[in-house]
Amino acid sequence: MKRLFFIVLALAFTGVVGFIGMFAWFAYSPVALRHSPLDFTIEPGSGMRQVARQLTEAGIDTWPPALVLLARVTRQANGIKAGSYEVETGVTPLSLLDKLTRGDTSQAELALIEGWNFRQFRAALDRHPDLRHDSTGLSDSELLARIGADVTHPEGQFFPDTYLFARRSSDLDLLRRAHHQQRKVVQREWEKRSEGLPFRTAYEALILASIVEKETGQASDRPLIASVFINRLRSGMLLQTDPTVIYGLGPAFDGDLRKRDLTTDTPYNTYTRPGLPPTPISMPGVAALRAALSPPSTEYFYFVAKGDGSSSFSRTLAEHNRAVARYIRKQQP
Repeated sequence: MKRLFFIVLALAFTGVVGFIGMFAWFAYSPVALRHSPLDFTIEPGSGMRQVARQLTEAGIDTWPPALVLLARVTRQANGIKAGSYEVETGVTPLSLLDKLTRGDTSQAELALIEGWNFRQFRAALDRHPDLRHDSTGLSDSELLARIGADVTHPEGQFFPDTYLFARRSSDLDLLRRAHHQQRKVVQREWEKRSEGLPFRTAYEALILASIVEKETGQASDRPLIASVFINRLRSGMLLQTDPTVIYGLGPAFDGDLRKRDLTTDTPYNTYTRPGLPPTPISMPGVAALRAALSPPSTEYFYFVAKGDGSSSFSRTLAEHNRAVARYIRKQQP
């Protein structure tokens, strides 16, 4: 009887050792992949069993029950982070779990360009294949509410930059980041502003910066362009800037700005209305904000494009008319 007990005990021990050996072999052996590299996504709220199933469906040849057990033994089952991941040949179940618990997601990127308006921002988001398009069907006001923005108009409220994000992230999350960054940048630059500027609020400075952004063809001209508009605001002159008129036309603008467009009154027509338009007209970058808030002291009231991306600046209308004759009329038949 005692001998039988020891035989059973020995068999049990051998079985445990064998199981541990097989389990270790499973944990450290590379898994087969449908192809390499392989992208897959762990959906938010997934439990470990769901994670194991998603991995198998994505093309990772692992045994789900064993992977679930490994996650529990290593205390990683409750630490899996949702997101998009990429694995290559040689990945093991243990290294795969490590990757999932670290949140070592694969990243995509999207460039939001200085000078774009919000309509262009939304179009870029809608086109991106690696974003989850949660903003689809939302009006601008609904979108602003969803990201927690305490503003009524989206223009100028998002920082133009290249954003990295985990694949399958929400486009609302990216917009929330861009909005928070723009608020931080505007406040920082506002606090460093020059004295005596014709702005009552940081929002007014943001409006002018958006105009400077659209009027700038060459970066070195940006501060001088800002100085022209500052001088005009101080003296009560009309800003008379085409980009505001174009913005007011919206999608109806066909690329050809006509005389009737300049004389038709709209809230954004700075040829017919004094002062700044009611909102920004684009997403200005840091350089445009700094130009608007720390412009050089000049006597310029006019500028005209020279045709090479740069501008010619004038102090008087007579000088400006001569510059127009030189740089504009010669370009037209």
